Amino acid sequence: MSWTARDQEVLNEIEQWRQTLGKVAGNDLTNVYSKWIERSFSLMPDDLKKEIFSHIDTSLFHIHSTMQGFQLQQDERESILRTAKAFDDSIFQIEDIRKLKIDQLNYLSLQQRGRHRLYSLLQGGIAGSGGTAAFISDLIALLIINIRAIQYTAAAYGRDVHTPYEMTIALKLFHASTLPRKFQGEAWDELLDTLNNVQSDYFFTGSDELTNERWLEGPGLQLFKTLAIRMFKNKRAGGYPVISMAIGAAANYQLTRNVTEYAERFYQYRYLVEKNS
Repeated sequence: MSWTARDQEVLNEIEQWRQTLGKVAGNDLTNVYSKWIERSFSLMPDDLKKEIFSHIDTSLFHIHSTMQGFQLQQDERESILRTAKAFDDSIFQIEDIRKLKIDQLNYLSLQQRGRHRLYSLLQGGIAGSGGTAAFISDLIALLIINIRAIQYTAAAYGRDVHTPYEMTIALKLFHASTLPRKFQGEAWDELLDTLNNVQSDYFFTGSDELTNERWLEGPGLQLFKTLAIRMFKNKRAGGYPVISMAIGAAANYQLTRNVTEYAERFYQYRYLVEKNS
């Protein structure tokens, strides 16, 4: 099936967006932190590093699989299918959604993007009002919110993340979209290489390694958010640490905004490539 003028326009938007990745150099503080992470892991034995990242990867796979069993997940899938069916009544399962036009797919995804950005904003505000427990719960909540955002974006573009292949792709996408910005361009290219080497639409046959030293910089940078929150915690208005809450909300919103935009571009690209093949 050939592209429409709108399809070509979206592809041009994706290519322009790709050019913006990796152009952020970072400030002195984040660069120092990046070098510290790199130096610390360079001193570790390779076996220990491999074990650490293997445990993190396994945890991410377990979290992803567990979330798929929640009734809320099933309800959201049904909601996406019902909305898609309003565009085309021949749609009965997630994979059928790919028959829709790209702007219709974008509409389905837009509903999910806005919702998860709001969740992240509210969670950040809560984190900004609490202490150490709030910080720890914030990390866990951010992990869940952003994995869910990718799962629903995938579903909106007709990808069933219940299959081993799509689950692994979604987690690789989570890894790429939560990397420091300067590494995201290279990660994007690696994702596309993965798509170009597909041997099975159901089982993932490539490397299923997800995390590495670079990825740990992202969660580590959350510490800077916590420091900023702590600095302004006593600046209250009406009994609430308004500045701290605003910092937490803004930081979380920006992270989820970046994740959902990255996921959106990725699944748009897959749709266009398959449509033109």
